[in-house]
Amino acid sequence: MRELLPLLPKPSRYIGIEEGTVHKTPDAATLRVALAFPDMYEVGMSYLGQKILYAILNQRPDVWAERVFTPCRDAGAVLRERGVPLATLESDTPLAATHLVGFSITHELCYSNVLYMLDLASIPLRAAERAGADSLTAWPVVMAGGGCALAAEPLAPFMDLMVLGEGEEVMTELVDLLAAARAAGHSRSRFLDDARRIPGVYVPEFFEGSVPPDTVRNVPGTPPRPLLAADAGYTRVARRVVADMDTAPYPASQTVPFGAVHNRLALEIGRGCTRGCRFCQAGIIYRPARERSTEKLHGLLEECLGQTGYDDVSFLSLSTGDFSALKQLFLSTVDRCAQEQVAVSLPSLRVGSIDDEIMRRMAGIRRTGATLAPEAGSQRLRDVINKGVTEEGLLLHVQKLFEHGWQQVKLYFMIGLPTETREDLDAIVDLCRKVRDAAGPGIRRLQVTAAISPFVPKPHTPFQWERQLSLEEIRERIGYLLSRFKGEKCLKMRWHEASMSALEGIFSRGDRRLADVVESAYRKGAIFSSWIEGFDLAPWLDAMAEHGLSPSDYTRERGEDEPLPWDHLDAGASREFLLRERHRALDMKLTGDCRYGACHLCGVCDTKSSPSRLDKLPGVTAYANRTNLPQRDQQAHQPTLDEHGRVRMPEKTDKPPQISDELALKAGHYRIWYTKEDMAVFLSQLELQSLFERALRRAGLPPAFSRGFHPLPLLSFGRALPVGVASRAEWLAVYLREYRTADEVRRALDGGLPRGMRVTFVEELPVGRNTAPQPAGETFELRYGVDDARRETLLQAWRDFAAAPALEWTRETKKGPRTTDIRPLFRSIEVRDDGSVLLDMDWTELYVSPLSLARAVTPQAEIHEVHLLKVSQRFDGVARA
Repeated sequence: MRELLPLLPKPSRYIGIEEGTVHKTPDAATLRVALAFPDMYEVGMSYLGQKILYAILNQRPDVWAERVFTPCRDAGAVLRERGVPLATLESDTPLAATHLVGFSITHELCYSNVLYMLDLASIPLRAAERAGADSLTAWPVVMAGGGCALAAEPLAPFMDLMVLGEGEEVMTELVDLLAAARAAGHSRSRFLDDARRIPGVYVPEFFEGSVPPDTVRNVPGTPPRPLLAADAGYTRVARRVVADMDTAPYPASQTVPFGAVHNRLALEIGRGCTRGCRFCQAGIIYRPARERSTEKLHGLLEECLGQTGYDDVSFLSLSTGDFSALKQLFLSTVDRCAQEQVAVSLPSLRVGSIDDEIMRRMAGIRRTGATLAPEAGSQRLRDVINKGVTEEGLLLHVQKLFEHGWQQVKLYFMIGLPTETREDLDAIVDLCRKVRDAAGPGIRRLQVTAAISPFVPKPHTPFQWERQLSLEEIRERIGYLLSRFKGEKCLKMRWHEASMSALEGIFSRGDRRLADVVESAYRKGAIFSSWIEGFDLAPWLDAMAEHGLSPSDYTRERGEDEPLPWDHLDAGASREFLLRERHRALDMKLTGDCRYGACHLCGVCDTKSSPSRLDKLPGVTAYANRTNLPQRDQQAHQPTLDEHGRVRMPEKTDKPPQISDELALKAGHYRIWYTKEDMAVFLSQLELQSLFERALRRAGLPPAFSRGFHPLPLLSFGRALPVGVASRAEWLAVYLREYRTADEVRRALDGGLPRGMRVTFVEELPVGRNTAPQPAGETFELRYGVDDARRETLLQAWRDFAAAPALEWTRETKKGPRTTDIRPLFRSIEVRDDGSVLLDMDWTELYVSPLSLARAVTPQAEIHEVHLLKVSQRFDGVARA
């Protein structure tokens, strides 16, 4: 793919040279693994699971794990047009040449993207098509894992195997088995037969009978027969669980993306949530609740910040506020991070899960918007879903937010929950009004947003038997809520696209009949179905109709004694427990959190009365909730009231956070000269900004910060180099808050930049000068990647241009077309005997992208054939190379 990078949108997605990437000699690794994420780079690089597996596998000298993400539509079209297969990022190896391709399946709407990636790689889509020769060498083993794997029957015919549950241990066992099987020359069928004996490994082709006979396939409401194992000893697959988070691997050295949706250090403080929300699949399939020790977390924090250079830390957990030692962990982390202007955030907070002291410290770091999830407007419906949130508790929480200076609150709600009535919809609007009114006077930019999502019944939950609203019903209820919110001051409503939720509902509880639908819809162009841009439900509905299926086959209510397509896949929680919770929901009975209260015998943990339903593994004495403290170390506090009994507001809500004088100290000013060649030419100026900020942190060079709402490191760059243009003379200027000699700065940064970038020279600048001057001119070397005959034609165009008095060129600008004589921008043009052209540019009057100028002179050359290298910059007549 690399030869096509200049043709691909945002080519930095595919260069594979980020800090923390692993590059090995291909011949030294006996097993090549492609960790595939079926979405674009920016989404996939936010996913911690892939980073963990990447680190685990690459610790082994015999394994090379590389990454691959879904190319955008335009990039995929370029690959097809040029006949180039999808390849890994680190080594540009075609996926078909690897030994194992492992997909992370995080949601149901990515299924067609899996086929898109296999197709771009020229790998047969179905496992049966790859099994023809029964050889492990004909095609890579294709597998999937992730949260959806426990009910991914629509994807089963495309997978050789799936991993259920947490993958840290099982991936190592699978890789061991595959390496041994390839070395011994075992067949594919023998490898799969051995693999299915590993706890947590599901081999779909060893189960059959997943669809009804053709004679009844088209009968509405006909359920699929339960899956029957081909081997009587292989009738159930239970998920894998890492029993102790302190022993679970967590990478201190991580791949630091050039850009991601969540571009920060996600420090996983624990797994599992036992709050028992009855709609929540993650709350079941990640049990038990297991916390990392605070000692372990402090050590990981130091290591990770030192090796990644991140300036933002997020405590990651399904329910961060339920971490037993959150207060001591957060306060100690904030104090440590404040010394280096590192932000700390707490996602996934429940109503009432943090106290005043934590909230006060959070407000001192950053006040953007707060998000809470009451899920339902009425107390009756919140009790049905076992949310454990009262209206009083919610209003108290938002009052505390307002007291500490927050001005924007987002509230998540679901519509279509079991037993929902029109009164429950009205309660959503009423609750948002109460939240708004809880602010009192004095908040100038008050905004309360209701985010509405349709309820989707999920497998392995107490609501897995429930009906989902039809598409028409979803749209009607969204329309009703919109009418109720209309005209409300300071209230805004946003909603999830109804057609996407309808599709999610079909596949959430789908069976293998939907595999044909996935493939047909993919052939009709249905990819990136989780992206609202370009989403179209029509090809999915057409595909279902072609295969004799309808949405109601999957969104209908299920009978409690009806076989379910995922019955053979055991998440640990028993059917009896889920049914018990369903009945408690209909009776509006609450079930407490077993992390801090009584056990509810769900089946996951080992208890005195019964063992865990999960397979017992060597070294595991018991599956159980593991916490730092027996009870949470926080206490909720009442808001501070004024003399009128109203919530006391901050005196000035727009006062910027204050940083210490030490962080703003300017002790040294330096201009750092560096190269930008090889794959680094595809980095944009914006990506370079964060790259150098993190490189300075890793090198122990503390930058000085600006003051204001968003303190930033005091860095300034030379003129932005066009993406795709190389340079041996780039620079940036930086203030440090601790003095270093120029040579100390150079040596500290040596080896700390991506491949193709190295520091060549550092010079001290006057501390009082805030900006470094831009060059008056630059010199470039131009070469063409074409055959000799075409090269001569292009060189002749330069000779003609050099001899011409003028060349009028029209380019598009933000203000419309603009025509410029570009000949004065060239001080000299030298066509050299080696086929290159030396261009001395003059920027004193106007700067234009040198890549655009080269294409203006030789428009017959394609962009990927034009190779520009900046060799020097000129300041006041003095060149700097």
